[in-house]
Amino acid sequence: MIFLTLEHILTHISFSIVSIVITIHLITLLVDEIVKLYDSSEKAMIATFFCITGLLVTRWIYSGHFPLSNLYESLIFLSWSFSIIHIVPYFKKQKNHLSAITAPSALFTQGFTTSGLLTEVHQSAILVPALQSEWLIMHVSMMVLGYAALICGSLLSVALLVITFRKDIKIFYKNNHLGNESFSNVFGNTYFFSAKNYYKSQSIQQLDHWSYRVISIGFIFLTIGILSGAVWANEAWGSYWNWDPKEIWAFITWTVFAIYLHTRTNTKLPPANSAIVASIGFLIIWICYFGVNLLGIGLHSYGSFTLTSN
Repeated sequence: MIFLTLEHILTHISFSIVSIVITIHLITLLVDEIVKLYDSSEKAMIATFFCITGLLVTRWIYSGHFPLSNLYESLIFLSWSFSIIHIVPYFKKQKNHLSAITAPSALFTQGFTTSGLLTEVHQSAILVPALQSEWLIMHVSMMVLGYAALICGSLLSVALLVITFRKDIKIFYKNNHLGNESFSNVFGNTYFFSAKNYYKSQSIQQLDHWSYRVISIGFIFLTIGILSGAVWANEAWGSYWNWDPKEIWAFITWTVFAIYLHTRTNTKLPPANSAIVASIGFLIIWICYFGVNLLGIGLHSYGSFTLTSN
């Protein structure tokens, strides 16, 4: 009872802190000069990380197994993964666009977790025999960490596309009215880059850079998760591959982001090309992670609802 109460408290505290972080981010978007406010939002995200960590540890203690056996627990772990991705660049003293992605993502997952829609799987139960394995930690944690990184990287690519394809900004402008006539004769027909276009180009480059870095990390996690899952499947079901819906969509996800990485390494192509692939990958991730679970079919049906053993 104490553990359940503590879990309930930590869940709502973490959600409240993330909500405050989002509010602070919205304020800093309007007033860039408030540096201390930005730092406080980063520290609040660190507090969120410790709250979710405490929540996972608490559930691990009273359930007796690593808390990744159903959709509710994986959502908590997904939120924890977002908080890690958020705070790592902060400790490296690197300012980037990740905080605008990770904080809302953590808010969304925590909000869905605490919404009461997953009441049936809040309570932990005895694992089915197939899940009573050490591979549970390795496989599922790598998959969820991979999902978190790929989601963040994909959203950065979506932001890149929004900036790239929004209403065209004049790249050049012509100035034929420069006070001094002789000066005008020299520069009257010269075209200058607009300041807006410069900042647009800089934003695209930064978004492309961070999207590539985060997706690369997520792709590594996803690859490890799929390989470890194949080994586990061979132990549990006697085959490395069973054409299960979850396996198929995980492979589709892996393929899409492999195409992204291949496209991104081609320097002749503009960043928008690879960003389009990553944006498609964003939809594929949610189908793989959430959509397949809603069907409740296949060997991974316990990914949505906890099944108890007899």
